[in-house]
Amino acid sequence: MSDVLTQLSENMASVVQAAEPSIVRIEARRRIPASGVAWKDKGIVIAAHHTVQQEEGIGVFGPGGESWDAELVGRDPSTDLAVLRLNDGELMPAEWADAESVKVGHLVLAVGRPGRGVQATLGVISAIGDSWRTPMGGRVERYLQTDVVMYPGFSGGALLGVDKRIIGINTSALVRGVSLTLPTSTVARVTADLLEHGRIRRGYLGVSAQPARLPKDQADSLGQETGLLLASVEPDSPAVAGGLMLGDTLLSLDDLPLRHLDDLLSALADRAGGKAKVTFLRGGEIHSREVAIGERA
Repeated sequence: MSDVLTQLSENMASVVQAAEPSIVRIEARRRIPASGVAWKDKGIVIAAHHTVQQEEGIGVFGPGGESWDAELVGRDPSTDLAVLRLNDGELMPAEWADAESVKVGHLVLAVGRPGRGVQATLGVISAIGDSWRTPMGGRVERYLQTDVVMYPGFSGGALLGVDKRIIGINTSALVRGVSLTLPTSTVARVTADLLEHGRIRRGYLGVSAQPARLPKDQADSLGQETGLLLASVEPDSPAVAGGLMLGDTLLSLDDLPLRHLDDLLSALADRAGGKAKVTFLRGGEIHSREVAIGERA
């Protein structure tokens, strides 16, 4: 038994050692530093939004005591992610894994660098779920909860699998009292938007809506029991320009069924500046219109 435990211990240490060159300390708030992870581009660092409380004078500290000034590229409070760029320096890019490969019960290590040296805590994947929206409306591709202890300064650090690859970025700010990890797919999507636009572009129609039960004949033919009844339509909005009216019931957007408000928010999330086919019910008849999707300010 002691040999098994010794081998397990050595394996865990090797996992941390492999990731250590990509884990940095970030000083962008008073008192408590935070952690960050080198992205696939050598000068890009992923951090937790809530730990980056200043936009100038950001310091990034590497595994060998190196230090760099960094600029804030952009942030997304709704997913608690921020992207920094080193002004003059490079880090070893981390190796990232698809979070789809993890299962409940898998051993994981949360790794951070709130001080000079790297720190780690061991746990398991305690819950996995489908795509969800944070309390601020951000879309996260997969719910990933662990039982790891999130020590002060661990937010923005990495969750590692036993294969030494990073599963995602840890945060303690999205849901109080719960250790959550933002999966690689979410990190990649948000990072790409922030690098390209400096912000997250969110689709906008200019409507408020509520679920409404469809007439039985339409419900049977569409295979959905509810749509979204437009309770208000803003003047000069993309909805008005596209011919939508108060009292219309939205059925789908680009053939994605709209049963609940979250369905509409998810459907609009990545379509700012584009066009979409909106299918709706008006006066008992089904209509379709192409609508230009605006961008929420």
